[in-house]
Amino acid sequence: YEIFEKLLNMHNITSYKVSKDTGIPYSALSAEKGRSTPKQDKLEKIADYFGVTVDYLLGRDKEMEIGISFKSDEE
Repeated sequence: YEIFEKLLNMHNITSYKVSKDTGIPYSALSAEKGRSTPKQDKLEKIADYFGVTVDYLLGRDKEMEIGISFKSDEE
């Protein structure tokens, strides 16, 4: 969750916006600050949204690829 929160802060967006843009239920993104890990399909959507790897989201890969496919209202 810390990595997800870091990405939110870097892009100045909320988990509600990510939920709305990806179709992932808000409750899955805000599950008590990381008490649970979203399922693989949701992790892939979040990773695609931010342009990072699933391994990065899970903390297994320290290098990130920010901005490659980040989706915003400005596109």
